[in-house]
Amino acid sequence: MTAPAVSPQRPPWLLRVVPAFESLRGYGAHAARADLVAGLTVAAVAVPQAMAYAMVAGLPPVYGLYTAIVMTAVGALFNASRQLVNGPTNAISIAVLSVLAGIAEPDARVQAAILLAFVVGAIQLGITLLRLGDLERYISHSVIVGFTAGASALLALDQFKNLLGMKSVGDAHSHFLVRFVRSITEGGGVQLETAAVGLGTIAAVVALRWLKRRLDLRLAPELLLVVIAMAALTSWLGLDARGVAVVGEIPGRFPSFSPPAFELGQMRELASGALAIAVLGLLEAISMSKALAASTHQKLDMNQQCLSEGLANLTGSFFQCMPGSGSLTRSAINQQAGAVTQWSGVISAAAVALTMLAFAPYARFVPRAALAGILMLTAWNMIDWRSLSYHLRTTRFDTAIVLATAISAVAISIEFCVMIGVLMSFLLTVPRVGEMLLTEFSLTDGPLHERLPEDAPCGRILVFGLEGEMFFGAIAALEAHFATIEERIGPDVRVVVLRMKRARNPDAVGLTLLEDFLQRVKARGVHVLLCGVRTEMAEKLERTGISAQLGTRLFLEQPVRLTSTMLAVRHAYELIGNETCAVCPRRGGRSAGVAVQYEI
Repeated sequence: MTAPAVSPQRPPWLLRVVPAFESLRGYGAHAARADLVAGLTVAAVAVPQAMAYAMVAGLPPVYGLYTAIVMTAVGALFNASRQLVNGPTNAISIAVLSVLAGIAEPDARVQAAILLAFVVGAIQLGITLLRLGDLERYISHSVIVGFTAGASALLALDQFKNLLGMKSVGDAHSHFLVRFVRSITEGGGVQLETAAVGLGTIAAVVALRWLKRRLDLRLAPELLLVVIAMAALTSWLGLDARGVAVVGEIPGRFPSFSPPAFELGQMRELASGALAIAVLGLLEAISMSKALAASTHQKLDMNQQCLSEGLANLTGSFFQCMPGSGSLTRSAINQQAGAVTQWSGVISAAAVALTMLAFAPYARFVPRAALAGILMLTAWNMIDWRSLSYHLRTTRFDTAIVLATAISAVAISIEFCVMIGVLMSFLLTVPRVGEMLLTEFSLTDGPLHERLPEDAPCGRILVFGLEGEMFFGAIAALEAHFATIEERIGPDVRVVVLRMKRARNPDAVGLTLLEDFLQRVKARGVHVLLCGVRTEMAEKLERTGISAQLGTRLFLEQPVRLTSTMLAVRHAYELIGNETCAVCPRRGGRSAGVAVQYEI
């Protein structure tokens, strides 16, 4: 009798690559209801933000909406974090504006932004395939803090003219500061109707937020309400005919499939900026994912998060999207609204798409000044003032990175400031990692312990411990420590015990320095015993021939009370026989075993 066919289970790899599918296991009505509410809440914020962020990048608002649809949906499917929301962000938009500053023609600028999204996605996928996502741990969070401060300043400077209706003066190649100063000095006066709309938007949002706090209305979409009100006011009073700039027509259709215009020359020109945006986007997404996971206790796969960012940008480039990343604002709102799984992001993307279809004919009346007002508030709120103050006063390491990143963002360029911050993180981290410690132990006055200044040194046996990463970055520290040991070897010293229990990850350079040290000490007629040697270290000593060449006695790390250091010191006493010094604990008839009680 033929057994009934068993329906094949979903391959495990698919569940790992697409975590949103994994979240469907046990997905019930409660989770679906929570995701629906969260998704709709995020969409109410995403619509005005997406239009504003596209404007920041110097693109028509519709491309921000496209990004809030496609990139948000794709990112949600692949996100390791259940609450992270992808899409256009203020930080990435500022970086895009900086990269595309030399392109003045509107259509060319749009095509370049789409191609930039492709290059950014390709770089992020490359980082994923090489499994370099874990390298972000070596990039200080101070880079994000400094970048945020600098980007906020640039965002405010860039939107000042839109807020007050001032004429923008300066060519596309001019720096942000140059364009701002020239707009103030040469752009003419403030356009009163525009300024009224822009400042009124800020006042209305602040008032609604105050009211929300008073009435505990946590999820009221104040940004969307104010934008709708300003668009209605503009249409009713005919403000667009009186000089108030509006966003214009927005196509009431979904983004269509359209591959980027691949031009190798332009791709080379965009490469350096794309690299900075790719790194910045990953830092932004990973930082927000960790912040969300801290409260949800979710275990994150950083490489999976890198994959989601890369796929979101790469896929978005085929649907007319600008580069994006994980949104700090919308992700926080998503979590606060009760999102349970990644499907809240998919729902948000669908809600943005439906809103775009339904209200596209009315969106033409949205004043640019209203979006500029929202961006001014965003510029203020995107700076975590408490975190900025904390980083500036904690260490010189953090202060240097924050200031260098922020100042270079304002004075030079956004993409340059990111690379400066990352480079400084590595340059300042490597010396710290290479700081090996040398500790001397005493055999006198009781059990083996760290030698204090008042402890008399043993005249026959010296015991030292090495701690730290034994690699090329520790060359200076290793050389100094070996020199210190050699200086301490007096004419009566017969044995040096070198405790290496906490010496980790030796490379060729570190082992070469160790070998040279052993040879120099051996030439002086002094025995060297290595103790606390872990398996990894022992294998490398064996492979490099150090053990066989020197005949050094190795005492492996012991999981019992009779530790390797005790064994090594006992053997040292055997090597010196009946010789004793003035402070030898063996005086008075005590044995070596009694004299050396335990290892610290």
